[in-house]
Amino acid sequence: MSSAKIITINGGSSSIKFAAFCAGSEPKREFTGLIERIGTPGTSFSITDSSGKQTEKRDLQAADHKAAAEHLADWLVQRIGQTSIAGIGHRVVHGGVHLVDHQIVTDELMAELKRTQPLDLAHLPREIALIETIGRRMNGVPQVACFDTAFHRDMPTVAKMLPIPRSYYDAGVRKLGFHGLSYSYLMSELQRLAPREAEGRVILAHLGSGASMAAVRNGKPMDTTMAFTPTAGLVMGTRPGDLDPGLLVYLMRAEKLSPEKMDEFISDRCGLLGVSATSSDMRDLITKRDADSRAAEAVDLFCYQARKWIGALAAAMSGVDALIFSGGIGERSPEVRAGICDGLEFLGLNLDLRANSNATPIISSPNSRIKVRVIPTDEEIMIARIVGRIINSH
Repeated sequence: MSSAKIITINGGSSSIKFAAFCAGSEPKREFTGLIERIGTPGTSFSITDSSGKQTEKRDLQAADHKAAAEHLADWLVQRIGQTSIAGIGHRVVHGGVHLVDHQIVTDELMAELKRTQPLDLAHLPREIALIETIGRRMNGVPQVACFDTAFHRDMPTVAKMLPIPRSYYDAGVRKLGFHGLSYSYLMSELQRLAPREAEGRVILAHLGSGASMAAVRNGKPMDTTMAFTPTAGLVMGTRPGDLDPGLLVYLMRAEKLSPEKMDEFISDRCGLLGVSATSSDMRDLITKRDADSRAAEAVDLFCYQARKWIGALAAAMSGVDALIFSGGIGERSPEVRAGICDGLEFLGLNLDLRANSNATPIISSPNSRIKVRVIPTDEEIMIARIVGRIINSH
């Protein structure tokens, strides 16, 4: 199986990220690819090799994720050859209440994903279309669904329970948590970099257009900010995070919103976009904040809510020893990292402002009791590892 390849696929709202790895005990990346601006003018297809050099870029006609997936499947067959592909791994954000373990794609799994679609209309329809299209065009190649919820499945019962009638919990309605592939990678990297830290009390902050945090103690998940859906917890690009449920009832009545319209409101119109009234992109808001008070307030709210959640997760673990920033904002926005950490000195957290500005791997000062790190996440290598393990076991 040394010449066999593992393909990873990660579908976003208007993009598909993919990568090819040489299969082995530790998969080795050969190239990464990106199809972006799907469904809009200027759709492009690009390939970057393992050294970071772009080797191919061209325009593409792709009205939706299905069309983009057909192009991708044809390209993979021509570039690699179907018989050389050992397996294909898909990031699946939401597996519902029953699918909480990474597993081979079967007809039964696809039927369950389709039943789960109403829980995550922002992600699941596209992910299902990708799996089905790739499966048709590359019939016979095993596909593996890698669930973001799997990381959190062993959280303590008290952390998973929602304060609603018991019958719902018995039916599987509980805090599921997300960003699990990212968290799995971050913990594996922390174990490699600082094994003693990895066995302590760790808060992982995956901050991007979707944002969440997770508390991990002794290598085990203890709690997380997202809940039954990826709309809970922190302020996000277009999602609100935690809201007063009574407010949603009020808005449905006052605006005469159907459940579908309310889902669209929560998924697409809130968060940084809603507060700023201009952009869901943190980079835009930081650029505008000196001249636009709404942009400044959106940035401040994001940092304030994140800081509160660090306090809550520290309480859940009776303290915190390490804080890890990751994700697009967490890795590339020193302003946001500083804004979140400002005021956490009472926990023993002291930021090194110069290190933070330079995004060095460790951004806490030498006298900080809490170690603060920036670790770039890599969901693709995590998917490749999972696929290799599952394919070998079969």
